[in-house]
Amino acid sequence: MTIPPALRRASRRARRDTGFLAAGIPAHLALVPLWSWAAAIVPKANAWDVATVPCALILVGVPALTAVQRHRYRALLGVGVPRPPAASERWWPRRVLRWLSSAGSWRQVGYHLLLGPILAVLELLVLAAWAAGLAGTTVYVWSWVLPAQVRLDMLGSATDEVYWTAGGAVLLGSAPWLAGAAARAETRLTLALLGPSRAQRLQQRVDHLAESRTDLIDAVDAERRRIERDLHDGTQQRLVSLAVNLGLAKATLTDLPEGARTVIDAAHREAKEAIAELDDLVRGLHPAVLEDRGLDAALSGLAARVPLPVRLRVDIEERTIPTVESVAYFVVSEALTNVTKHARATRVDVNVERIGKVLRVTVTDDGAGGADTSAGTGLSGLSKRVGSVDGTFRVSSPVGGPTTIAVELPCEL
Repeated sequence: MTIPPALRRASRRARRDTGFLAAGIPAHLALVPLWSWAAAIVPKANAWDVATVPCALILVGVPALTAVQRHRYRALLGVGVPRPPAASERWWPRRVLRWLSSAGSWRQVGYHLLLGPILAVLELLVLAAWAAGLAGTTVYVWSWVLPAQVRLDMLGSATDEVYWTAGGAVLLGSAPWLAGAAARAETRLTLALLGPSRAQRLQQRVDHLAESRTDLIDAVDAERRRIERDLHDGTQQRLVSLAVNLGLAKATLTDLPEGARTVIDAAHREAKEAIAELDDLVRGLHPAVLEDRGLDAALSGLAARVPLPVRLRVDIEERTIPTVESVAYFVVSEALTNVTKHARATRVDVNVERIGKVLRVTVTDDGAGGADTSAGTGLSGLSKRVGSVDGTFRVSSPVGGPTTIAVELPCEL
């Protein structure tokens, strides 16, 4: 006879939940002797100093019982009960004081002292339902072992045994549901009391998201550098080789028809223009000088290519992390591009300095002003890029000028 898969799964769940509840009874009742001892000492002798012994044992036993409960949930249900953030102090008296002053610690005490015995009673009732159901459904088997008079006194007549069997079948059918409901309810309570609080969970989530965002930024920056290297060492070198060959053909093949020379001239010119465009693209992805020589050299080369007088001042004693350097470079690059295209300025001042753990970048021009970050221009993209590393981005651009872009970037993410 083949047992249906659904019935097999239900049987496994029932065994798992029942075993889980049975394993919880000793742990939930472990502190009952201690608080019973403390409750018996104080009223009789008013000996609060003696009662400190069971109280101290309770406080010592709570972390151990919490570890037992975590192992029980992980081993029997596959549910991990998260640990609250651990104390960072190495000196154990401070760790003890921190534990005693933590709200999570007293939630654990309340769980083991107050809720534990209630859960043990619930678990015993579920086990009792299983036992009564098995006893009721098998009443016709074990009742014949009893003496006749005892059987008559306990079970009544044969008609009463039918009722016993029916009641046992009902209990036996509802026991898996009771065990599952009790296990789920106990799991919710345990996660709320033994795990981190809602504020701690939110803080852990924020820390995880911040770490994930930092890893994503680093991955994007590394990918940008890889693309820059591939273009510089591969595609750009092939274009340079093509331009050189076309130049040699133009210089050496003097006996070609005029039409062929015109084609070679055009191809040579387009190859050089493609090299220039690709060079701009590579610098836009990630300038190699930024990685090799730092922000000062990269910004100096950038300022030299701007068709405006640029006064550059870089005051950085030591290099910061590459991601922040890259953001600072692209802020200055985009700002200078906007000044060249739109500002109608005659000069630009770029100031980069590190103050403590903050890298401050300021770009000021004497142009017409009126820049607006909400207009969907390049400034909005700069604001998002600065925000990706928790930086601040401010623009002051009244009509008539001057325009000042001020950026502050954290040197440690």
